[in-house]
Amino acid sequence: MVKQIIQLGILSIALGLSTTGYSQIKKEKQADKSFDRLAYVDAIKVYERMANQGYVNTSILQNLADAYYFNGKLVEANTWYTELFEGNYEDKELAKLPSEYYYRYAQTLKSVEDYTKSKQMMDQFAVLEQRDSRVELYSKNRDYLAHIENRSDRYDIKRLDFNTAYSDYGGTLLGDQFIFTSARATDQQGSSSKIHAWTNESYTSLYRSTIGQSGFGEPVLFAPEINSEVNDATAVFTQDGNTMYFTRNNSKASGKSKQNKEKTSLLKLYKAVKQADGKWGQVEELPFNSDNFNTAHPALTPDDKWLYFASDRQGTRGQSDLFRVALYEHEGYGPVENLGSAINTEGRENFPFIASDYQLYFSSDGHLGLGGLDIFTTKIYPNGSFGPVVNMGTPINSSMDDFGFYLDPKQNKGFVSSNRAEGQGSDDIYFLAEKPCKQTIEGTVYDKDTNEIVANALIVISDALYQKSDTLYTNAKGYYITSLLDCGYKYRIKAEKESYNTVEVAFNVNREPGVKVVNIGLEKAEKPLGLNDDLFKRLNLQPIYFDFDKSNIRRDAAIELMKVVEVLKEYPSIKIDVRSHTDSRGNDVYNMSLSDRRVKSTIKWMIEQGIYPSRLTGRGYGESQLLNKCSNGVPCTTSEHQENRRSEFIIKEI
Repeated sequence: MVKQIIQLGILSIALGLSTTGYSQIKKEKQADKSFDRLAYVDAIKVYERMANQGYVNTSILQNLADAYYFNGKLVEANTWYTELFEGNYEDKELAKLPSEYYYRYAQTLKSVEDYTKSKQMMDQFAVLEQRDSRVELYSKNRDYLAHIENRSDRYDIKRLDFNTAYSDYGGTLLGDQFIFTSARATDQQGSSSKIHAWTNESYTSLYRSTIGQSGFGEPVLFAPEINSEVNDATAVFTQDGNTMYFTRNNSKASGKSKQNKEKTSLLKLYKAVKQADGKWGQVEELPFNSDNFNTAHPALTPDDKWLYFASDRQGTRGQSDLFRVALYEHEGYGPVENLGSAINTEGRENFPFIASDYQLYFSSDGHLGLGGLDIFTTKIYPNGSFGPVVNMGTPINSSMDDFGFYLDPKQNKGFVSSNRAEGQGSDDIYFLAEKPCKQTIEGTVYDKDTNEIVANALIVISDALYQKSDTLYTNAKGYYITSLLDCGYKYRIKAEKESYNTVEVAFNVNREPGVKVVNIGLEKAEKPLGLNDDLFKRLNLQPIYFDFDKSNIRRDAAIELMKVVEVLKEYPSIKIDVRSHTDSRGNDVYNMSLSDRRVKSTIKWMIEQGIYPSRLTGRGYGESQLLNKCSNGVPCTTSEHQENRRSEFIIKEI
């Protein structure tokens, strides 16, 4: 009897364990389905409940962390990526983990400001993916955080009062209207209150807020006549305000969401035209959309000739890339162009915006940033190429997702969207204004010939019109630093020092606060020509050679003599005495005669070049004025004898 009771107990436990295991497997499959159709909120609820009950495996941890990551919840994602990498669970095998998880984990570690651990994960990612562009960027700029810090603190930002507890993001100006995207209908009744499984908020719509002297007015639905039952978002307008491009979920003619075979509703670009009555209509899908990939977040160049957007279409380098198409006058579109590796990475590039000065701004988690999506900028050149990509720094960027950037470069004001911790909702819109920009100039003054520092040099800073100036001196190390200068202006800096030529440098102080380095090289001032100066030495001429036992002017000698002629033409009052010397080898009388013939040939050649004979005198001195000990009978080297063979051009009158 006791055995039967024990056997029944064992059977009961086994059945219980079997039932529990089956139940967990069923829940996991249910969560996997939600995850696959991008219903991340639903998936998170199930995965998290299972994990908290102690039922975890690699797949659950991957999907749970990813669900938070793709929903922009980077702190929560970090919790589960940490468990994935450092936790103890039955099928843990990091060697088989896709390399992308190292990158995502590194990104989320920044969101909790663990930059040391983030660097460790990036180092491991770099080993696994040596050809990845993100690795190349990281390997070349391992001190990128210092560079970002140097570009930070240039703006003041303030969260707009009309933000809600739900997603509010993006934005552009249409006259005195601020047009933005919002899920604020989540708490309302009506067509917009349908809940989106990805975000657990209502489908977004476009809203407008009138900007007046007192600030932003209460937002109302923008263009309700074309508002759909799916996500409407991120609008941009042509310069005349009569054409709008915007993002919308793929939808049927009825306005209902249209899903692909994976049961997800992808994003597409649409166009609408303002009607005679001021309302919007003629909504049409752009021809380069597809039911097989996303096309979203439009941006226009200031001349309305190019439309930029984000997509994960075929040929995309990363998870999403930036593309552009030409807009033709007669309603046509050019071929879709990928912006290329200068812009796109293996990560996510998204939310392009082009300011009136052709500065492109976009969000990316592939370029080096502070965590999540950061905002970057680059110049669009007239030929369509791009300048260096630069991180916008804090407070524009944070350790969370930052996107939806807009800037009026004339006013230096704009907007940015973010899900940073201090926000009110899941995404909030912030107003930004550039701080008054100041910059200092520093540098070293040095001798251009010797590279030695020049101490106590006078430095004069003035504006372009020489109306304002500041004076200072270099210190013992040749270093100087100016007071704060206003950005955006042209300045001149002049360096003076006795016995040096004065140097003036013009430069622009760009709109980036900080320090600009301007090093200045000074050249020694030439000593004024004086009586008894030897032009041979002053002009640093090469030796003037004659053929053996000859006195005619060789071609190489003519090149050097022409330099003397040019000085005589520049200073027509100068008269010179030409002198020729030989070494001690040979007969004394013969050397005297030879040197005299050479002087006469030199004077004759100079007269032929246009110098008046009255300005030229001369004679040969043979070996009568040796410069060293090498007189007759004294053994000397060839170079010692060469020292005595020379020509002189002595100034006798100025």
